[in-house]
Amino acid sequence: MMKRYELHCHTKYSKCSNQEPKKILELAKQKGLDGIAITDHNTIKGALEIKKLNKNKKFEVIVSEEVDTNLGDVLVYYVKKAIKPGKFEDVVKEAHKQGGIVVIAHPYGLFYLRRFKGDIGKLKKDIDAVEAFNGRTTQFFNKKSLALAEKNGLAITGGSDAHFNFEFSKVNTVFEGNLRDAIKNRKTKVKVLSKKIGLFWIGIGHFYTFLRKRLRVI
Repeated sequence: MMKRYELHCHTKYSKCSNQEPKKILELAKQKGLDGIAITDHNTIKGALEIKKLNKNKKFEVIVSEEVDTNLGDVLVYYVKKAIKPGKFEDVVKEAHKQGGIVVIAHPYGLFYLRRFKGDIGKLKKDIDAVEAFNGRTTQFFNKKSLALAEKNGLAITGGSDAHFNFEFSKVNTVFEGNLRDAIKNRKTKVKVLSKKIGLFWIGIGHFYTFLRKRLRVI
């Protein structure tokens, strides 16, 4: 049976987001998701809170994190404790030590600071997948991310990069079986579920992030 997961989502524990953990869990179930990964910036507090709130054993909550590295943002899934920002090789080593999965987030992000600066070809032995579709990135850059994954024989994921409720579950990763095996065997696919994709909605999302992170007004 095909499963559908949201693999890039932030809570109020990221300074750039205002999403309440309880509300995210409600939205996930309203939208018929089978699982979710909470990927707050450099913390797993939100993931642990949602995992504790979840009472449905058939719904998977993956403890995850979006970690800052010297080369760019890295999504780590199935971690047991938070990984500190640092050198890419150190973050990857710690993630795998914990039995986690390493995914390069938005390698061709809309803004330069969001882009991955490492050479995927040289680093692919340490990478499990590439985020080929990010809800806060334009179609042009998402296509480049997909091509990057295909060129290097890496699995793909898709995620909304949701910081606010209106962004939640715009982009999902779909697969059969369990996520670990699907990524290992390159059987994951990306599904876009919302028309709220494109420069206008991306602009709105980043503007809200600015208001939240810099001015704390929402």
